[in-house]
Amino acid sequence: MDIFSEIKPLRAFLDTKRDLHLSIGLVPTMGALHRGHLDLIRVSAQENDITVCSIYVNPTQFNNPSDLAKYPRTFEEDKEMLLSAGCNVIFAPLNTEMYKVPSNLRFDFGYLDKILEGEFRPGHFSGVALVVSKLFNIVKPTKAYFGQKDFQQYKVISKLAEELLFDLILSSVPIVREESGLAMSSRNKRLSESEKQDATVFYQSLLLAKQLLLSGESIEAVKIKSKQKCEAIPGVRLEYLELADTENLKPTQLVSGNAILLIAGYVGEVRLIDNLLIG
Repeated sequence: MDIFSEIKPLRAFLDTKRDLHLSIGLVPTMGALHRGHLDLIRVSAQENDITVCSIYVNPTQFNNPSDLAKYPRTFEEDKEMLLSAGCNVIFAPLNTEMYKVPSNLRFDFGYLDKILEGEFRPGHFSGVALVVSKLFNIVKPTKAYFGQKDFQQYKVISKLAEELLFDLILSSVPIVREESGLAMSSRNKRLSESEKQDATVFYQSLLLAKQLLLSGESIEAVKIKSKQKCEAIPGVRLEYLELADTENLKPTQLVSGNAILLIAGYVGEVRLIDNLLIG
């Protein structure tokens, strides 16, 4: 496995692979890897000749400086996990490499980045789009892989790739969960064992919401019951639960195969997200 921290040598290395007509898969991450990330690596390794994993905690997508400072960084452990999962290349740049000058560039995705996560984390998706654009430009992957847990992010990146004509294929890989149902997330490393158990209420709320919606209850009634369920646990706060269309993420009342439930909330200081496809 090759490890690069600078753009120029990484580009030169990947150019030699492209000259051999080898396909390149990219898995962008911020490190603190878990089994969900490794699933992305394994899918990429099955579908491509070379798999590149980027590990970079991108500052422009954080609107909370404390959240950025506390984001877990576990590079040595990540490196061992990637080696065992079949990764070929790690790209782990410093901020000075990715942002040689302060960036004033801003992306606007219209409605798509103003709702859900965009409402509660203004500017977040602009930062995501900026760093993903850089990674696509640096690596020039054949395919790029993202987890379904960040469903809105995947829709934003799909729009980014479409608008900027990136020559690649995007793939969304299903959520990997703990036995408890908790969606795997790097942020889970910040939870105590009791908080991890409390955090399962978000997935339980999604399952209950789906059941209630399919039985004919309105999304408004479901939201009330979900809030009561979550906030009955001390230290848990529900930020939103929404039923949306999978194509455009606009709110919907239709409980169909094109619908998705999305949830976000806090366990203590840690903010978590999850989702559940209705179909």
